[in-house]
Amino acid sequence: MELRVQNEHLAGHLPTHMKGLDEALCGGIPFGVLTELVGPAGIGKTQFCLKLSLLASLPANYGGLDGHVIYIDVESKFSSRRLIEIGVKSFPEIFHRKEMAQEMAGRIHVLRPASLSEFTESLQQIKVSLLQNQVKLLVIDSMAALVTGEFEHGAPRQKTLGWHVSFIKSLAEFSRIPVVVTNQVRSQSRDETCHYFFQVQSWNETIEDRTRHDSHLVAALGINWAHAVTIRLVLEAKSGQRFIKVAKSPIAPPLAFPFNITSSGILLLSDDGIELTGPDINTIHCQGHNDIINFGGESLQ
Repeated sequence: MELRVQNEHLAGHLPTHMKGLDEALCGGIPFGVLTELVGPAGIGKTQFCLKLSLLASLPANYGGLDGHVIYIDVESKFSSRRLIEIGVKSFPEIFHRKEMAQEMAGRIHVLRPASLSEFTESLQQIKVSLLQNQVKLLVIDSMAALVTGEFEHGAPRQKTLGWHVSFIKSLAEFSRIPVVVTNQVRSQSRDETCHYFFQVQSWNETIEDRTRHDSHLVAALGINWAHAVTIRLVLEAKSGQRFIKVAKSPIAPPLAFPFNITSSGILLLSDDGIELTGPDINTIHCQGHNDIINFGGESLQ
């Protein structure tokens, strides 16, 4: 592990090819830590993961990591056809050659665990694969779906999730690769309005904020999970426009970038981020998106 860290190539970032976001993150998705993509259903999280998977598998001379990808597809949203479409539009010189397109797609290994227990059993195998198969990216889409599908009443969630968080973090640190995990959203309960110092405000002020916003949502899985991730990117929709915002990063200020989803994947409409302050950093807007998780007031922590 020490030798890997000393190797400059293995201690960097996976560029997203979104200039403004890459500049904000000092190069892209960092190696060796957890990066979370959180947002409502249909906002573009899986599109983001597909593009990252493609970039990790590309040859180094095209800006890729020239490696394999393990993609844990919990909700069966992975689409080989969409992956190839993104490749053809983004890198036509590679993907218009059938043999190259097949080779790139073949580097992405998709797993579909049917339950959290099945996922747990596969984690040790994943750890071995990370070292033996030149794996350069691990994607889990989505962690919230794994947890909520296993425990409907939530009794063992905290203990189980804590173990998985620790193990996945150790995978990232041990293998020195980017690990990207998607998360869903849920409605925020009254008792959860102030998790961070910059969110300190009265309940009456929060009610007023809700009247100004499209909706008032937070990331699922709770505050302990939020502390475990190093980078949190929120994908949201506000006033008819989609945004990617850097909600948590040790190196980047809170910024929001407007984006569209095109045939070539996610495209930033501006490389100049909009600075965020106060509750806007963690509040998630989903105008036009109704598929959210509501755990009946229960907090997954």
